[in-house]
Amino acid sequence: MGRLVITIARSYGSGGRTMGRLLAEELGINYYDRELVRLASDKSGINEALFGEADERVKTSPLFGKVKRTYKGQPEGPDSGNFASEENLFHLQAEVIKELAENENCVIVGRCADYVLKDNPDVIRLYCYAPLTDCMDRERALSGLEDKEIIKKIEKIDKNRAEYYKCYTGQAWNDARNYDLCLNTTSMSYPELISVVKAYIEVHHPGWLERNCKK
Repeated sequence: MGRLVITIARSYGSGGRTMGRLLAEELGINYYDRELVRLASDKSGINEALFGEADERVKTSPLFGKVKRTYKGQPEGPDSGNFASEENLFHLQAEVIKELAENENCVIVGRCADYVLKDNPDVIRLYCYAPLTDCMDRERALSGLEDKEIIKKIEKIDKNRAEYYKCYTGQAWNDARNYDLCLNTTSMSYPELISVVKAYIEVHHPGWLERNCKK
């Protein structure tokens, strides 16, 4: 006990990734996002590119959203014919997530980390969302796309995230009951949002901030 792991699920354009990075900096702990794929590749010996390709195969499959590969907690070994299967690659990433949670304080974005760590008492599960107009504003500033294309992009990415989550957890990605704290990232500034999270930490992990956070 005494460790703190914060998982972040987020709708596209909500700024959840940015908040996660700023939160990790504020708390002085490590931040993991795309690094999870590299760590899973290093641990398994499977080429890093295969993890991304597997995700794309899952998302473009006509059965995506229909076939369930619910995470059971144990990947198959190198001798298995399914070692590099889409399901096992997810399980390998899940093992990395569990090892990180066991060994350090950290912020983890995406990869169904909230579900993978659902039985870990040291975890705070966040879900970040925002109204469509605000998500559009963030995407417009990054890509310069026309509004029609922005809406299509947001809807497609959020649909993929929801189906990916359903595929590996059997649950609804945007169901508030899956999370400890749901944050509308438009309602407050990033510093205010971080203050809300820190207040939650103080209540549910009393003394952690005092012991670990110098800010």
